[in-house]
Amino acid sequence: MTRKTTSGPVTVSQDAPGAPRAAPASGRPPAMGDVARLAGVSHQTVSRVLNDHPNVRAETRDRVLSAIEQLGYRRNTVARALVTRRTGAIGVVTEDSPLYGPTMTLIALENAARGQGMYVSVATVTRWDVATVQGSLEHYMDQGVDGVVVIASHDEAVRAVQSFRARVPVVMVGPAELDGDIPTVAVNQYAGARLATRHLLDLGHTDVLHVAGPQVWLDARSRSRGWHDTMLQAGLRPRDPVPGDWTASTGFRIGKELVERDRTGEDRLPTAVFAANDQLALGLLHAFAESGVRVPHDVSVVGYDDVEGAAHFFPPLTTVRPDFVELGRRCLDQLVAAMAGEPAEPVLVRASLAVRASSGRPRS
Repeated sequence: MTRKTTSGPVTVSQDAPGAPRAAPASGRPPAMGDVARLAGVSHQTVSRVLNDHPNVRAETRDRVLSAIEQLGYRRNTVARALVTRRTGAIGVVTEDSPLYGPTMTLIALENAARGQGMYVSVATVTRWDVATVQGSLEHYMDQGVDGVVVIASHDEAVRAVQSFRARVPVVMVGPAELDGDIPTVAVNQYAGARLATRHLLDLGHTDVLHVAGPQVWLDARSRSRGWHDTMLQAGLRPRDPVPGDWTASTGFRIGKELVERDRTGEDRLPTAVFAANDQLALGLLHAFAESGVRVPHDVSVVGYDDVEGAAHFFPPLTTVRPDFVELGRRCLDQLVAAMAGEPAEPVLVRASLAVRASSGRPRS
């Protein structure tokens, strides 16, 4: 059904000195016809400008945009959804935590969506279990979003998404690849860990310990594998990784334990440590400094994520830097392709290495 809207005369009101503002005389919200009349163009031209159609002259586009600003016009998203069957909204499910990777991924995704004229609705979960994740997904199905992004590389989140029968496209950020038809986008965690380990080996280290993240996370497992494989390929037999989580307090505890075992003769201090994230690395730096162990003279430390402020740790931290901007952009690309019914291959986003003062040649 098509509904036609007619618009009354347009008057000019004064919102502030020197800032004329056109407004419909009736006091109703401005309509597209008001914009067309003020800009001196057709209703169709306004629609083309709003939909970013390429066949509009720059001068005409500027005139329409100026009229939109003067009127304070806002597009009727409900009417648009009826016509296009799109709301312009996407749902995001992410973890309720301060972890740097998920937070930066969400920011990058929001920026990418805004650039495409979409907006993001966020649901955070306190735990990754099937019931909680599927409850969030069901909420978005009821809200009529165009698609959903789940930012998680936790095993339980993957199981929840794979078993859910979604009525709109779903993209997962975190897993490198999933069985089935769920598109995935991920940082190449394995390659990033290889970069970090290779950097230490190239400096001359042969005893590189890995402080691992929680192994229920795909990211942590991929980083552990990257370190382990790189050590083996260099002809080295690595120590067993030290299990950890994502927190600085755990890194501090592990650092203290490493120093104590070295001082009691139970085990020697490694010449280098590759930590699964920067918070673990921060805790290690604190423990070593407090114990009189010099970084990098006695032991080198490398982290992962390049968190805000990593360049100002003491000493500044060498760390793996994921390209979160690219991750957000490619995630949105995957979602838009899925919305259009196009097949999508898994996407891996590169990481680079930020080399700083926490890594150096091994002690003699």
